[in-house]
Amino acid sequence: MYVEITPIINKQEGEPVIVNFGDMPVMVKSKICPLSQMTKEQLIQANEDPDDPGGYFIINGTERILILVEEIAPNRIITSKTGAANITEIARIHSEKDGYVQRHLLERKADGTVTISFANVTRLPVGILLKALGLENDKDIITTISSDDDIAEEFYINLYETSSTTKEQGLDEIGKHLKIPQEQYRTDRAIKIVDRYLLPHLGQEPANRLAKAMFLAKGIEKLLKLHLDKIDEDDLDHYANKRLRLSGDLLELLLRSILLGKWGLITRVTYNYQKLTKRGRLPALQSIIESNVLSNQLISALAIGSWVGGRTGVSQRLERGSYIKTISHMRNVLSPLTSTQEHFEARELHPTHFGKLCTSETPEGATIGLRKYLAIMAEVTKGLQEKEVKPLMDLIKSG
Repeated sequence: MYVEITPIINKQEGEPVIVNFGDMPVMVKSKICPLSQMTKEQLIQANEDPDDPGGYFIINGTERILILVEEIAPNRIITSKTGAANITEIARIHSEKDGYVQRHLLERKADGTVTISFANVTRLPVGILLKALGLENDKDIITTISSDDDIAEEFYINLYETSSTTKEQGLDEIGKHLKIPQEQYRTDRAIKIVDRYLLPHLGQEPANRLAKAMFLAKGIEKLLKLHLDKIDEDDLDHYANKRLRLSGDLLELLLRSILLGKWGLITRVTYNYQKLTKRGRLPALQSIIESNVLSNQLISALAIGSWVGGRTGVSQRLERGSYIKTISHMRNVLSPLTSTQEHFEARELHPTHFGKLCTSETPEGATIGLRKYLAIMAEVTKGLQEKEVKPLMDLIKSG
């Protein structure tokens, strides 16, 4: 893999240089694999099996595949009732941007107050957050949440949770909730949390705060509607609320963590370059890029199966007992739930699995219902970017 790097010294841009920053294993028979361009006769001539499906990696001489991982659909408000004494209903929002997922949890307490937890913010009253996002007027908050009088009445108690009347005071209250003593640092930290970590799929700039307030208001409305029994709770096991992560998604997550992690490759390159330029030396850019770091970490993860977020068993040795076993293994779908707990509903066959997952193939024992397999004729579709969805929506509106 190559990248163009431009050195900047004393705000003066230097000549851009193309450098190698690591090697990535290529999936057999993928678009950039030479085997995908060969005819059946050419494959036989190259001593390759013409009927081999591809879809695996060769790591240290071993065939390894990345298992399909099942996750909750991102950027959706999924509500449910709880059996807890002090919390009556919850709403989950898994906000995803560029492969990074930030989990949000809205909770309605028995006394009617609604709180939100995300990043390192725990149970922040939503009234404070809505004020910080720019809904400074109580009337604006109520009308944004719902025009239904019952829902408005249910939410009124949350307006007493905050004394702030401006967004600056709201940001200050978030800083106080995080127990930051210094006033200036408190506000800066609150701004960073609101812009960077709150609903990142809607944007990470101050201009996106109003859109975040609107989305959050719809989440509160749905939560309160569930409490008032105006809607049914969402079925978490419905397959419309699930998404599958394929090899590309999993490698993107891994590559992102290696490049952008706390001590990732980009941080190391910046540190090395600054250290040498301060000493008056101008090194060749290729010499400061530790390309073997990225290559080794990618190969290590694929060889062992340990992945970002503490997942294990993501990469597995390809089953070659028979052609059917090989195909079956490559269509394995792994649930993130632990096999040591019951999870009865998650293990059960759901009507929405029909045509998507095999209704009979699942192992006996601890992993029953948690390890599934794609149906014979099922295909996994690619997701659409927001910019691709808008023209389609406009087309539907215009008839």
